[in-house]
Amino acid sequence: MGSSPVHTSPRSVGGVHSLVAERVLDSPHACAVREAATGAELTYRQLWDRAGQTAAVLAGHGIGAGGLVAVDLDRGAELIVALLGVVRAGAAYLPIDGHAPADRVTAVLKDSGAQAVIVGRGAERRRPVDTGADTLVLTVPAAGEAAGDATAGDATAPIPDGHPDVRVDEESALCVGYTSGSTGVPKGVVVPHRAVRDLVTDAGHGTVTAEDRVAQLANPAFDAFTWEVWGALTAGAPLVVMPSVVEVDLERWTGLLVSERISTALLTTSLFHMVAREAPAALNTLRELLVGGEQLDLSATLRVLAAGGPERLVNIYGPTETTVFATTFVCTEESLAGRTRIPIGSPVRRARLHLLDDELRPVAPGETAELCVSGPSVTSGYLNQPERTAQSYVRYTGEDGTTGTVYRTGDLVRRLPDGLYEVVGRADRQVKLRGFRIELEEVEQSAVATGRTEAAFVEKIGEGHTARLVGAFLLPREPVAAEESDPARRLAEALARQVPSYMLPARWLPLTEIPYGSTGKADRSRIKQLLAEFADVTEPAGPVRSQEGDAVTALVVEVWAELLGIPRGSIGGCDDFIGLGGNSILATQAAFRLTEQLGTPLDPTDVLLAPSLADLAEQLGADPAGPQGS
Repeated sequence: MGSSPVHTSPRSVGGVHSLVAERVLDSPHACAVREAATGAELTYRQLWDRAGQTAAVLAGHGIGAGGLVAVDLDRGAELIVALLGVVRAGAAYLPIDGHAPADRVTAVLKDSGAQAVIVGRGAERRRPVDTGADTLVLTVPAAGEAAGDATAGDATAPIPDGHPDVRVDEESALCVGYTSGSTGVPKGVVVPHRAVRDLVTDAGHGTVTAEDRVAQLANPAFDAFTWEVWGALTAGAPLVVMPSVVEVDLERWTGLLVSERISTALLTTSLFHMVAREAPAALNTLRELLVGGEQLDLSATLRVLAAGGPERLVNIYGPTETTVFATTFVCTEESLAGRTRIPIGSPVRRARLHLLDDELRPVAPGETAELCVSGPSVTSGYLNQPERTAQSYVRYTGEDGTTGTVYRTGDLVRRLPDGLYEVVGRADRQVKLRGFRIELEEVEQSAVATGRTEAAFVEKIGEGHTARLVGAFLLPREPVAAEESDPARRLAEALARQVPSYMLPARWLPLTEIPYGSTGKADRSRIKQLLAEFADVTEPAGPVRSQEGDAVTALVVEVWAELLGIPRGSIGGCDDFIGLGGNSILATQAAFRLTEQLGTPLDPTDVLLAPSLADLAEQLGADPAGPQGS
């Protein structure tokens, strides 16, 4: 699968990296990548040369055009070097989610058939992962290194010199991004160079210039990362790797926006809502802010605009299969006037939108139907899943007689009288939760695969920042041992080893029997009703002092209840934040509010890791003899 070197200088080699090569020639000493946390920087020339060393490593092991290399590195300059090196070698990269459990990573590596995985050196390796005996384990060569280490089954092998570049065509894969799969197995979306070229050139909104400074905030395993990296590097702009809003306190994060002179950024909808609530003026220094992932809240958007807002605030929409975003809507006080819901807008670049019925026929104006997208931004399909690809990427002949491939998004959309598009719901059981796309069937099948239950049912309960996953499971038929007396917790622990944290239900409802409908199938409507009632349970998990008692504890209860969208009476002293449905985003908000009101510094990790509400309250100065729960 290897290819011989074509040349070593940064000139046109085809593919997205040829656009980066032009920037190297134009501005070799300009900053390409900067780490805000350390101040470390790489110029475009340094980035190109170090990526060439990485490409040489791969070529020396026969990895080139048509190859696939997984990259398991933390966000930072080394990660960008590795990705550009893979692409310069003619291969495609597969970014690994740093928060995914080892079993999930192992499954992705096995499914993808990656020839190699690039990891950090020594202690920088993030987790023990079963890569398989035939998968090379490589590291990024240090600056100026002519050789490094490579292992296959832990045997060392030499790394050759050279800076090869391999010519690729526009349909060659640039990267593969794994998303939740309804079959219980995550699916890899193959993103070609053609689609990313379309993303970063003449995009209208989201177009980066050399004068911009682009924030790198996204998890590398998610599609926003594609726009951040290639949008910046192909424009000759600095890519500034910043901590996420959930990794540092909000005041420090907003300070970094200013000190790093960030002009352009992309935030998930959930993070935007958090900033809008806690510090709406924090985004005023940005030239352009893109927001996407879920339905954008009207009141939160108006709050940011009223505080000054970025120069341009853009609501973006688009699944991974259409390369980050396919529609945009510029939010201004004027464009939002008279609206009750923010639309996804109109198509960008060369994308075309089609509202089609089940027979792929256009519907009448104003009718709701499945949104299908065509154009150069549509990706190539799912890696090693031809049947699933054929279901979602279909041939379509338009009313003008032209035939091409459309991607069936599964989103139910309608066209408004003003010509803009609005998302109404889903045609399947896929949900969006805090920016993450989740196939509920995958969570259910993964729960069954733990061996802890024979049947599982998962639904999204609630809306906005209070939304969370809640599950029901069939209790085992056989009596459980004493140490297995909490089957819900045992199931949750086993599932946590298989799927990422954002796919974990906040609570599990044990079922002694499955409710069935008249057809003999599980009555999902009834189950969803049970889950909604279970999530909104009013019986306290343990006694909590009221406001007449310990004021600190009462404040913690009040903050948790509001953020988690649950009754105060359902929160007990023995409850923990995650167990009640909390996550890192909500923990950041909780820490910010408690610090602001009590004056005691509190980190989001304190909220997440506190064994119980009582422990956290005691940390904040509450009476240790306070609520103990039951």
